[in-house]
Amino acid sequence: MKFWLLLICFALTAPAVFAQQKTIDGVVFDKDSKDRIAKVNVQNITTGKSIYNTFKGEFKIEAQPGDVLVFTKADHHPDTLKVQNGEALAVYMKPKAIQLKEVIVRDTLMNPQKKLAATKNDYTKIFGPLNDKDLLSFGPGGAGLSIDAIYNSLSRSGRNAAHLRETIEKDYQQSVIDYRFNRTYVGAITNLQGEQLTQFMIRYRPGYFQVKNASDYEFIASIKTNLKRFLKYSTKRSYSLSPLVTPEADKQPLGKGDIPQY
Repeated sequence: MKFWLLLICFALTAPAVFAQQKTIDGVVFDKDSKDRIAKVNVQNITTGKSIYNTFKGEFKIEAQPGDVLVFTKADHHPDTLKVQNGEALAVYMKPKAIQLKEVIVRDTLMNPQKKLAATKNDYTKIFGPLNDKDLLSFGPGGAGLSIDAIYNSLSRSGRNAAHLRETIEKDYQQSVIDYRFNRTYVGAITNLQGEQLTQFMIRYRPGYFQVKNASDYEFIASIKTNLKRFLKYSTKRSYSLSPLVTPEADKQPLGKGDIPQY
């Protein structure tokens, strides 16, 4: 008799036991990219149980038809689904941020070294191998004078090439100064703007040697020191050119007898 009672009790409680052990499988996707997303919290708010899905975006949680599942992730909007049957779920979560297309930014502003290299490439004749030769040449007969070097130093075309190289070198040095001592950089250090910043940069423009050899700390310290001088004397003197004033006598129209004779 006891056996039959135990069998009946087991038959009555078995459905509830199996119901508690039923699980729902699924995968979580990004709604925009359609890629699988991981670290999503899946919570059955009906039973209070929650789990995290795998790195493959897959999850498995105990649930029954009618249970409500909530999916949450920090960078996505939460999603809610009601379990209808025991089939696997495909969950698509909307991202909070808009994913922009990849944009490649290339620096079109050449630094002074690149400008000099481009200039040398444009003027290959004056920067060619003949211009690198010394006056002395060494051959089987010993040391002698290089004819090519003498021609380049004495000929008119050689002198013109040397003058052009000197001009290009000076332009390069000024470009190095402008590259480091620029309005954005100096303005951020001095807080000067407009005409006041222009006058400061004209008055205290550094030399090539300082720009090339000064560390960032030394360069900034130099600018701040010059700023104190500028602010101290800016009210006493003007660093800009005075406007041209036409004398009153020159404003009067000339008569026939007033035409100057040369």
